[in-house]
Amino acid sequence: MEKDITSIFKPFLQPKEVYKGGKNIPISDKKIYKLSSNENPIGASPKAVQALIEASKKIDIYPDQSDIRLRQALVKDFNGKLEVDQFITGNSGSEVIDMLLRAFISEGDEVIFSNPCFLPYSVFSRWYGAKLLDIPLLEPNYDLDIEGILNAITYNTKVIFLTSPNNPTGSYVPKAILEDFLDRVPKNILIVFDEVYRHFADAEDYVTALPYVLKGHNVLGLNSFSKTYGLAGLRIGYGYTTNTIANYLRLIQKPFLMPLTSLEAAIGALNDQKFIEETVNTVHTGREFLRDSFASLGIKFWPTQANFFIIDPPLPEMEFTDKLMEQGVMVRPVSQFGAPGKVRITIGDKEANHALISAISKL
Repeated sequence: MEKDITSIFKPFLQPKEVYKGGKNIPISDKKIYKLSSNENPIGASPKAVQALIEASKKIDIYPDQSDIRLRQALVKDFNGKLEVDQFITGNSGSEVIDMLLRAFISEGDEVIFSNPCFLPYSVFSRWYGAKLLDIPLLEPNYDLDIEGILNAITYNTKVIFLTSPNNPTGSYVPKAILEDFLDRVPKNILIVFDEVYRHFADAEDYVTALPYVLKGHNVLGLNSFSKTYGLAGLRIGYGYTTNTIANYLRLIQKPFLMPLTSLEAAIGALNDQKFIEETVNTVHTGREFLRDSFASLGIKFWPTQANFFIIDPPLPEMEFTDKLMEQGVMVRPVSQFGAPGKVRITIGDKEANHALISAISKL
């Protein structure tokens, strides 16, 4: 019997769970507050917008062949602590995840992650035939199960995802816990430390990947311009790591990889410290307001180091989401992220936060 084209399909690419991003704001005559995608509450950096406008005048020509100018701007942003070749960039943090998995994972290799977490860790890993090992965060506080992860490591483990602050729980990995883990993990494993929400963290024992990259650990600090910098629509992300790992990843990086508009906007955003400070202050103020409001309403929520809360809604998650949407407030159920029954709510500006609390109060 003659075989058809499906006989050469990769078995691990058959239809399974697919990552779906947050919904866009529906067309409506009424005001809609989008608190479902963890976007910047005050918009985008004016310097980034101006750079974008100027770049739009040159879209008839090819962009830079490489990302060197953005990497040079990142060196400056990190106060010269890293070299230009230690950065790797891509069209979003998600593309950087895809790139590193493409570089490190072959069929049968193992990837470790901890639900509830960002779904692309597992979805993208499956694209390359990885064996997925989920070591769930420890309830009730969604702490990282360090011993569970270490005990799960085998000869085939290639990549471990850690996230701090974590999406969707808002929890983080304390410095002492991270250092203990890095001291004990085998040296032939890549640790992806997703710190996309790092600007919003203010815990005394919060730490980024930076000091451990500087010490030579096999760690990659994953970052994005979608949150703090307000450039979600331009899809820009980057990672920083050791020279050895970054130069290896660059072997599969495409030429002309980044649109000119995105490149210029990202560089502009890095030069707008005033906007960063305003964004962080807005989130911290809103975080305090929502925390107190949730408590007064009797809504169960978890402490957060990010620009969002995860809550246990007073109604089933989809009913709660639909009823808030009827009042013009978009929030996101996160069963897909491994947190069944929970809802994630982005911290907005003052107006959006008050609209949220008003809508919940009416329930």
